Amino acid sequence: MSHPYLTRVIDLVRDAGQAILPHWRSGVEVQEKADASPVTAADMAAHHLLADGLRALDASIPVLSEEDCNLSLAERAGWTRWWLVDPLDGTKEFIAGSEEFTVNVALIEQGQVLFGVVGVPANGRCYYGGAGFGAWRAEADGAAQPLRVRHQAAGHFIVVASRRHSSPSQERLLDGLRQRFGELVLASVGSSLKFCLLAEGAADCYPRLAPTSQWDTAAAQGVLEGAGGEVLDIAGAVLTYEARETFLNPWFLALPRGAEWRADLIELARPDQRAL
Repeated sequence: MSHPYLTRVIDLVRDAGQAILPHWRSGVEVQEKADASPVTAADMAAHHLLADGLRALDASIPVLSEEDCNLSLAERAGWTRWWLVDPLDGTKEFIAGSEEFTVNVALIEQGQVLFGVVGVPANGRCYYGGAGFGAWRAEADGAAQPLRVRHQAAGHFIVVASRRHSSPSQERLLDGLRQRFGELVLASVGSSLKFCLLAEGAADCYPRLAPTSQWDTAAAQGVLEGAGGEVLDIAGAVLTYEARETFLNPWFLALPRGAEWRADLIELARPDQRAL
């Protein structure tokens, strides 16, 4: 099973990556948004290309982009399907000259991810997938291979960590995982590539007990779900994307679906009642 729009969205994500690359490692001017996060000309070039392309693909589907999100809840509450877009995820990595930035596009229906596409402009790689039809990693030359999460750690238990964001709660969770699994390997990587490591079986879980926004996660969640993974809030419910006043996600846990240590991970993520 696939989706009739998937191939065109992959093309758009690759085109957005090509629009970004001339600005990479070029001393691009950085501006600050109202929330103090950075934005560059590369973000805006990719945003305009994606927004125009997605509307041309199907004008009936609204586009919610990080760079055009000043839309009221009253307006968004009536949407049943929409595109959720991060034109340049990992802007801080991009500014620093790292290769760990991505282009993220997800199609959302009734709050669920139908499919997601994650492009990596620096190397031309593209991840795509959805819960209903699987997941793949395509190289710059188009050669694609299916992705599958792993259910058994290969040696040390590998936990994906954000390079720039942690929290006391996340550190407590890592301590609990060390007690459960022994020595951990922490794989630090930027942007939505954290989910992709799980999807391709290169890591075991990705706990995020620190802030993220909906556009940061939706596309890569589609890839992970297609590869046999899941993304849960800390109560154990699937992370969803229904219209809310805030675009912030709750804390979440990304892991292989059916992992035998799933309940342990959820328990470790719960707030420490002794600290309340």
